[in-house]
Amino acid sequence: MSGSGTRATPGIDVAAFGRWLATAHPDWAGSADGGDDDGLTATRLAGGLSNLTYRIDGSARPLVLRRPPLGHVLSTAHDMQREFTIISALAGSAVPVPHALAFLDDADGAAGVGTPFYLMDFVAGPILSRPADNAGHSPAALRATSLELARTLGELHALDPASVGLAEFGRPSGFLERQLRRWAAQYDASRSRDVTELDTLQERLGLARPETTRDSLLHGDFRLDNAIVHPEGPDGRRIAAVLDWEMATIGDSLLDLGTFSMYWDFNEVTGGAGIGGSAVDQAAGYPEFDELVDVYSSVVGVAVPPLGWYRAFAAYKLAVILEGIHLRFTSGQTVGPGFEQVGSFVVPLAGWGLAQLDATG
Repeated sequence: MSGSGTRATPGIDVAAFGRWLATAHPDWAGSADGGDDDGLTATRLAGGLSNLTYRIDGSARPLVLRRPPLGHVLSTAHDMQREFTIISALAGSAVPVPHALAFLDDADGAAGVGTPFYLMDFVAGPILSRPADNAGHSPAALRATSLELARTLGELHALDPASVGLAEFGRPSGFLERQLRRWAAQYDASRSRDVTELDTLQERLGLARPETTRDSLLHGDFRLDNAIVHPEGPDGRRIAAVLDWEMATIGDSLLDLGTFSMYWDFNEVTGGAGIGGSAVDQAAGYPEFDELVDVYSSVVGVAVPPLGWYRAFAAYKLAVILEGIHLRFTSGQTVGPGFEQVGSFVVPLAGWGLAQLDATG
C-alpha cells in the first residue's frame, strides 16, 4: 500500500487526532502528542475511491484509520460501525482480518475526523491490483494465492453467523428484493446525468430476480485487490487479511461469488485501463474462475449454479457506486487522483451486465 500525507491531510486533522489518541488510548499513542512536528502523521493509502483509509505513523505502532468519503455520502453505503463490527467478530476465525481496535462516532469533530471512524492494526504485505504488482510473484505463487482466496470466501460462507455473535447482522428473508430496492435508491441519489444502459440493466435485473438457495455472511465486495497477501506466509497461508467490509451483511451467498467472478474477468470490461485495471492474468499464473468455483464449492459443500444474474447485479452495483463517485468528483468533493475517469466506466459496466443477462436467457 502506498500514499503520501502530511499533518494537513484532507479528511483528518492530525493534530486534533493525536490529542484524542493520547487521551483516549495512551498506550497506542506512544510518544506522539499531536502538538508538534514530531507527532503523528497520516498517509492516505492508495487503492480505494470510496471510503478513505489512512496509515497513522508516530504512534506506538502503525495504525490504520477508516472513515467515509468527503462530501456526498450515500445512506448506509459507508457504514463504519458495520465494518468494525464484522472484523471484530471474525477475529480468530478461518477468515483473516486486521485486528480491530476502536470505533468512534466523532460527530463533534473532537477527534479530528468529524465522522464515524474506526482504527485497526496495520497489516503489512502487497495488494495485487494491477499487472505490475505480479512482478516478484511466481506463477505457482499467484495460482496458490488465487485458490486460497477462493477457499477464504468458502470459509466465510460456511461460517455460522451465530457462532461469531452475528446472528442479527442481516435479514436474509427477502434479501435480493431489498438489494434491488436499496441500489435503485442509491442510484436515484447519485443521478447527475442520463445513463440509459444503467436504467435498462436495473429494470431487467428486477424482472429476472432469482430465488435464493443459500444464505450466509457476505463480504459485499469480495475481490483480489481487497486482500493483503503473504509472499510466503509463516503458516503456509498466502492471504494475510481481507479488507473493506463496509457492505458486509447476511444474504444470498451467490452475490459474493458473482462479485468475485465479475472482478476476476474485469479486464474484458475495461481493457485493463484506469480504475478497471486488474492484476488477474492467466499468462502470469492466475487460474480460470471455474477452478476457483470448484475450490469454493468443495469448502461450502454445494454445487454452484450459473452466475449470470449475479455477475450482472455486481456490474450494476459497481456502476451505481461509480455514479456516486462521479457526482462527488463533479461537485469538487473528492480527495486524490483518478476520480476524473470514474464516470467513463459506468456505461461499459452496464453494457457488460446486460450481456451477462443475455447470455443466461
